[in-house]
Amino acid sequence: MTEKIFAAVCLTAAIAMGGCSEQPAPPPEPSEPESESAATPPRTDFVMGDLSSHGGQLYMRACGTCHESGVDRAPQRAMLLLMSAESIYRAMTEGVMQPQSAALSDEDKVAVAEFLARAPIDEALAGVEPPMCEGEAAVFDFEEPPVFSGWGLTPASTHAIPTEVAGLTEQNVATLKLKWAFAFPGALRARSAPALAGGAVYVGSHGGTVYALDRQTGCARWTFVASAEVRTGIVVTPWSAGDETAQPMAFFGDLIGNLYGVDALTGELAWRVRPSEHHSTTLTGTPSLHEGTLYVPVSSLEVVPAADPNYECCTFRGSVIAYEARTGEKQWETFTIPEPPKPQGVNAAGAQNYGPSGSPIWNSPAIDVERGQLLVGTGENYSSPADGTSDAIFAIDLESGEVNWIFQATQGDAWNTACGPVDRTNCPAEDGPDYDFGAGTLLAQDAEGRDVVIAGQKSGVVHALDPYTGEVRWQNKVGRGGIHAGVYFGMAADSGRLFVPISDTDDGREYPEPRRPGMYALDLASGEYLWSVPSEDVCREDQMFCQPGYSQAVTTTPEVLIAGGNDGYLRIFATNTGEVLWEMDTDIQFPAVGGVTADGGAFGGAAAPIAYQGQLIVSSGYGFAGKMPGNALLVFEAQ
Repeated sequence: MTEKIFAAVCLTAAIAMGGCSEQPAPPPEPSEPESESAATPPRTDFVMGDLSSHGGQLYMRACGTCHESGVDRAPQRAMLLLMSAESIYRAMTEGVMQPQSAALSDEDKVAVAEFLARAPIDEALAGVEPPMCEGEAAVFDFEEPPVFSGWGLTPASTHAIPTEVAGLTEQNVATLKLKWAFAFPGALRARSAPALAGGAVYVGSHGGTVYALDRQTGCARWTFVASAEVRTGIVVTPWSAGDETAQPMAFFGDLIGNLYGVDALTGELAWRVRPSEHHSTTLTGTPSLHEGTLYVPVSSLEVVPAADPNYECCTFRGSVIAYEARTGEKQWETFTIPEPPKPQGVNAAGAQNYGPSGSPIWNSPAIDVERGQLLVGTGENYSSPADGTSDAIFAIDLESGEVNWIFQATQGDAWNTACGPVDRTNCPAEDGPDYDFGAGTLLAQDAEGRDVVIAGQKSGVVHALDPYTGEVRWQNKVGRGGIHAGVYFGMAADSGRLFVPISDTDDGREYPEPRRPGMYALDLASGEYLWSVPSEDVCREDQMFCQPGYSQAVTTTPEVLIAGGNDGYLRIFATNTGEVLWEMDTDIQFPAVGGVTADGGAFGGAAAPIAYQGQLIVSSGYGFAGKMPGNALLVFEAQ
């Protein structure tokens, strides 16, 4: 497990999600954590398996022709490292790779899976699945259509829940008790944002299984096995309460770039498409559903193979694709880089380079209903020359896919994993700073009722933009920023206030200012601070990969702000003062559904907490980016 986590630590730099001009001064600096070693992620090279090993030779013979040569649809070996050994083995025995692996014995398939994943198949967990629901627990409630519109909880992605819907108040959060826990089999991380509908919790997993769990007990109504990890959240089509003729669908994407539409009542596959033929395609941002159209953000992990000096870097470009949700029929596609990358010369190893490339979209689109547009942020360019589309916010017309405006926050940001200490042959001349927009863009209203586009960046800067033009209204450099720092996965806004989680973990770089991990509240009209709660270092000496700060997306109600920390603590703040009303250390073991044990860990990724009818649902465990692993879905309930 440790070796797998070490590899994931380094790969994060490859897929990290850009800088800015002068900003308003931040609040008083928190003191640096006393124990630097506890707050610093381990450093190691991104190392894949030895091709001369037994598993490596089997892989090359059965799989290498496609996966090592950049064949479209065939994910490269660096991407397969992110999959669990169990899911790779399952692909060869039950899934899409059966024909290619037919000549391998079962023992050989295990060897290939463990070679690619750089971790053994955990036989104790591989076959453990939750008990299937029986009786009333197995019945979907047609009186409960989807509680939230999608990943952002509202079409505008504010991550805000009305108090009457959440059922949590300043007064009752102190009574929260664990109702049930679910252990994702064989998982190191839990980063798929759950959806609620029909009395079920829909959620994806590291192992590639999507679950529809009964919200009261945690038993499974159905399971669906995707081809790889389902990192995106789940989005469910709406229906009218009480309509028992409804045939809702659920949508999600997987690590190797497949998009799925399944029957939300049975889990049966309705359609599956691959939005991009590029071999490094991945889907990380949850698709957004609006009036029957599914808007899908497309990203890639091509920054990883770029570390090889012989790799022809780089040819991917990000996009948003609109699909008819019921059928999966493509309606339009808008690339972040208008033209395909062109030859840009040969590198020192003799490999052809291409550019501009990259500008991936890691996050879920916000829907601006009034102006008929969606809002998304992009990452860095992968190769030179850097262009005007990286580290930018795009406003795209919902009907036509035409770009209404682009705001670029950081110019000249081209970066890939070759920009490290080993072999910099493919490192672009710009050499970073790798300041993506990894966090979802949101559309909020300030206290004066004006709409404002809000975008948080890994640079630590929060940008407020005019929704009609993209012009800057205000900017505030809340965090120090960095590769794994700044605003990482998502903010929340409500009642004229913006809540900004700052990660600011150490990444080995030197910066001219100290890091500022913590939670901050800003006035949406001006960007001025309302309150700040710098993170204290509460990590124990026995907690490997424990760090202060907040990288996971957060959720708010008018009264309480809910946030999971890098340190494994789940905290609830008073929205008007920042006072911590309740907290719990989840870096422990929990008795879970089916008589197994769930391991908590750090909170990370886009799986923000959600609250409904007095229940609080969170995902704990993020064995990635130098954070504490775990595999727990936790459901609390106010007493």
